Amino acid sequence: MGIVNIEDELHDQIRKASTVSCRSINAQAAFWVRIGMLCELNPTQSFNEIMARELRAAGVVPQALKVAS
Repeated sequence: MGIVNIEDELHDQIRKASTVSCRSINAQAAFWVRIGMLCELNPTQSFNEIMARELRAAGVVPQALKVAS
């Protein structure tokens, strides 16, 4: 593990996003780094396509949603 220097404003944004995502600050930063890297490596795919691919690779199976009546 290493130390990464980031601007205070970016750290503040990571902290806020981590609260919404129920992740630690480090986990949120790692998520953004990973997704950013995948987006750069797959420039023709959208964020949603990349996320769907990663979820499938992790074995996540979508389930049908029930519509409220």
